[in-house]
Amino acid sequence: MQGFFEHQYLTYKKNHIKSLLALAKADDHMHESEIALLFKIGQNYGLKDWQVQNLLDSAEKFELTVPDNFNDRMNLLYDLLLMVYADGVVEQREIDFCEDVAKRFHMKKGIVNWLIKIFEKGTPPPADEWIEIKREAQERFEEK
Repeated sequence: MQGFFEHQYLTYKKNHIKSLLALAKADDHMHESEIALLFKIGQNYGLKDWQVQNLLDSAEKFELTVPDNFNDRMNLLYDLLLMVYADGVVEQREIDFCEDVAKRFHMKKGIVNWLIKIFEKGTPPPADEWIEIKREAQERFEEK
């Protein structure tokens, strides 16, 4: 039997993947590398492959879920940018999606171009740099 907080955390993890799926499906085509990335991120969040596959197979139109705090919002933006670069092609529709996400996260639109430069060529910053990037992003781009 699953406790309330375990259920809440599972919902949080699935919502994270659903938000990534919303971006991946934005161009009506999911590239193999995007699917592989979804499974990798799902594993990083402790989801089983079948749980990720169920989300992939769902006919549901996924909407972005806004995380409760700035740290979680930045971590979702991190994974969204990984998804943008997953197929090796950065499309305007993906950038527009991320800019919409930033707006819904109460962040200035410029954060997306700033992060794209950081992620240039699909190479994400290492974890220790990401902590500093999040701090700087909060100072520069969070709308108060």
